[in-house]
Amino acid sequence: MSAPLKGKVALVAGATRGAGRGMAVELGAAGATVYVTGRSTRTRRSEYDRPETIEDTADLVTEAGGQGIAVPTDHLDPAQVRTLVERIDEEQGRLDVLVNDIWGGEKLFGWDVPVWEHDLDNGLHLLRLAVETHAITSHHALPLLLRHPGGLVVEVTDGTADYNGDNYRVNFFYDLAKASVLRMAFSLGHELASRGATAVALTPGWLRSEIMLDTFGVQEENWRDALERVPHFAISETPRYVGRAVAALAADPDVARWNGQSLSSGGLAQVYGFTDLDGSRPDAWRYLVEVQDAGKPADTSGYR
Repeated sequence: MSAPLKGKVALVAGATRGAGRGMAVELGAAGATVYVTGRSTRTRRSEYDRPETIEDTADLVTEAGGQGIAVPTDHLDPAQVRTLVERIDEEQGRLDVLVNDIWGGEKLFGWDVPVWEHDLDNGLHLLRLAVETHAITSHHALPLLLRHPGGLVVEVTDGTADYNGDNYRVNFFYDLAKASVLRMAFSLGHELASRGATAVALTPGWLRSEIMLDTFGVQEENWRDALERVPHFAISETPRYVGRAVAALAADPDVARWNGQSLSSGGLAQVYGFTDLDGSRPDAWRYLVEVQDAGKPADTSGYR
């Protein structure tokens, strides 16, 4: 099997579940050594109180063909992040891919709740989890990534720059968090380009994460059962789809052409030719604009 990332080292910060897990596994499938971090372990759960753990993710990375290494890390704690990067340096001597996927905000926001009515502590904590963690991780990890040319930084967000620029996203705090991550990729692209590295923002489409499947009362095997209640969920994708987008970027010798840009899993699938696990190529953000937001009936013809 092809292993274009064999010998490469990646850090997926926030890899416990969802997109982070999908990206870690696909980097492993491409042959990379992948450090996976998060706060949920087999001995201690985060406030999410969910069963997914970073050890499980690391095992999946190894099963896929890479080497998965789980390191419990709270990315709001600079000392923990510094220790993490020092360990990667000591064990590998390099870092080729940094994926900033830390989020942790699902339980901290209300839909369409204006800022003056929203719980302030929850809103500010959401911003810390979604923005401050990325800044802390980049601060400590980028010197190691820049040691060898060709490094890649992926800032994971929700929504493309075009879509988020035209649409209010959920509430003040959520909207600000996702816009901030997009801007971080742009800023990092400016700072990294002359130093031989690339930064991009990347969004999945409508993600069939563990939490989303639970919300709809389905599992991956029968996810289409949710379509009766939520027809537009037909455009959804697995976490592995955005994972394949990251792996394709990391293996692209001309990845610098994307520097500073806002990208999506569906858009990159059209360029690199990868598919989701079912062989389809869902293009969720185009679908949202042209079908869902346009008020048309759910129909994914031409969009997956």
